[in-house]
Amino acid sequence: MKTEILHGFPGLLRIACPHFNSPFFCRDPAESSGARPRLAPGLWESDEPGEGSFPTIPPFRYSETLHFTHVGQPVINFMFNAFHAESKKPLHRECGFIRLQPGTNRVAFIIAQNSGIVEIEEGELTGRQLTLQTHALARTSFAREPHVQQISRHFQLRADGRLEQTVSMATGDQPLMQHLHITYRRCS
Repeated sequence: MKTEILHGFPGLLRIACPHFNSPFFCRDPAESSGARPRLAPGLWESDEPGEGSFPTIPPFRYSETLHFTHVGQPVINFMFNAFHAESKKPLHRECGFIRLQPGTNRVAFIIAQNSGIVEIEEGELTGRQLTLQTHALARTSFAREPHVQQISRHFQLRADGRLEQTVSMATGDQPLMQHLHITYRRCS
């Protein structure tokens, strides 16, 4: 796999991989060859508070930052940090890696959550959309019930440059349903 110095980010490399160079992960090919990738590296912040709900908890609003980086390996590192919209109290955290299956549009997120869940989500990258489903999930032995059984994510890179994420979740006593929805703008 070929790598090159990433313009404007000394010490970071861009991976020459067809899907890392797709509109979802980097700027459109028509833009200058030195353009920064859209998701890696970069910081995204929620435009307005996102909405969260689930039958077992009261509805809530949250803000979130997404931070994507890489160091030349054929993966993107990420960290998602959510905060209560009004109090700014830290809420949910996720970190991990995004991997692409070479020669395909298959994508995997390897995720560790501060709630004690570790999961692998796999899915397909189609142009400006990425849809992922739980492939494997594990949790700490003392995780709070009801236990999460499945997670589904849908990312949409909108024409206006904003990134939209919808997360659905199923637990031991609730079917798969929308849990979170938020839109981000790129900060760097």
